[in-house]
Amino acid sequence: MDTGNTALADALQTQDMAAIAFGLRHGPTFAPHEGDGLWLHRDAASGRDVLLLFSEARRAPASLPPVVALSPDDLRAALGEIDVAAVILDVAGPHPMQAAPADIIAALDA
Repeated sequence: MDTGNTALADALQTQDMAAIAFGLRHGPTFAPHEGDGLWLHRDAASGRDVLLLFSEARRAPASLPPVVALSPDDLRAALGEIDVAAVILDVAGPHPMQAAPADIIAALDA
């Protein structure tokens, strides 16, 4: 399994949206996986589900289910199948970012 997406990690450091889109399109992202699908975090404040993505497998907190590498096509397909309020990249840092699912889909489709 790939263990990181350097382009995405670097882009998150600068919060450069064009570079983040490039990183999403050209490398794996990592998401917690449980059972037959992606594990979703339930936001306590809104009660809505949130998808957590990581630029590197090692950035996922140990308290989450194991992560799987998602190709850009796999991520795009998953976002088309799930209903989430937000996508949070590298939630545990060092440079977290929150985006609307539609923005991630647009970046992948560009």
